[in-house]
Amino acid sequence: IIAQHLEEKGEYPETIAVMLWGLDVIKTKGESLGIILELIGAEAIKEGTGRVVRYELQPLEVIGHPRIDILANLSGIFRDTFVNIIELLDDLFERAAAIDEPVESNYIRKHYLALKSQGIENASARLFSNPAGDFGSLVNDQVVDGNWEGSDQLADTWAKRNGFSYGKKDKGQARPEVLNQLLKTSDRIVQEIDSVEYGLTDIQEYYGNTGGLKLAAEKQSGKKVTASFIESFSSDTTPRKLEDLLRLEYRSKLLNPKWAEAMANQGSGGGYEISQRMTALIGWGATAQFQDNWVYEQAADTYAFDGEMAEKLRTSNPEAFRNIVGRMLEAHGRGFWETDAEKIEKLQELYRKTEDELENVK
Repeated sequence: IIAQHLEEKGEYPETIAVMLWGLDVIKTKGESLGIILELIGAEAIKEGTGRVVRYELQPLEVIGHPRIDILANLSGIFRDTFVNIIELLDDLFERAAAIDEPVESNYIRKHYLALKSQGIENASARLFSNPAGDFGSLVNDQVVDGNWEGSDQLADTWAKRNGFSYGKKDKGQARPEVLNQLLKTSDRIVQEIDSVEYGLTDIQEYYGNTGGLKLAAEKQSGKKVTASFIESFSSDTTPRKLEDLLRLEYRSKLLNPKWAEAMANQGSGGGYEISQRMTALIGWGATAQFQDNWVYEQAADTYAFDGEMAEKLRTSNPEAFRNIVGRMLEAHGRGFWETDAEKIEKLQELYRKTEDELENVK
């Protein structure tokens, strides 16, 4: 992660946002926690039973790079399941902020001192999630409902929903000033993917959370923020860029003729799966500006303009087919997809026909 950033930017990242999702941490036995420890320059200390009792800072000369600051975004499941880990991490951030080291070698301390000088309380808070007892960024809810005007609105939604701090003392205290400072200095976002079954384009939570964080960080900093993903199920754990993974997934699933045919042959459930991926395509366009024209062109050719496929989907699951076509029209309306007027007219006619059938209009 650090080597890639040095190669691309010629300098160390000051802050890296790391997604901590509960099930991913369980399945990988804490690999994403290991990423955080390595970036900070710390190691786990265990007691005789093997239980981790403390995260100990390693000397700067041992870690070989500055202490990278962390914005840890916790899923609701992680927040509620791993209270002990949250408290250990919070204690680590406190000590990293207080240790007597030059700020050019300790970005946690650098940002802590800047926040403290402004009179901001708990300036070492680095673990953020939704309000206590609540779940989700709501970014994906807005995208699913089509209830958003622009990317700034989605960025604000993510920040408002994730500005709550957790640790030894904080149990969901709102600390927007600390979150905004971390977003402003975030150079990169890192997330592990532990499953081959569900990828970035399959479910709404990836763009709703990771995409939403990327959008919020870019709004605060005014610069593009790189998102990298590590496939823990693969023997190659080289961090891969978001855009590259999205292109790979769309080629291998949504736009793969064999996948499309298999889904369509499953009837209503298969139509629903295709529909979900069209919604996620809008989500990634909104949060990560992923707007590759060829994806929309091929999706339209595959699911709308192929008469046999369109009829199969409309018959088995008309609601899903309406959403598939509707998302294509939405993409064009929002400027994600540039295509000719004739195709838009065909899509509009398909949408009207399906809408009339659902409403029993003759």
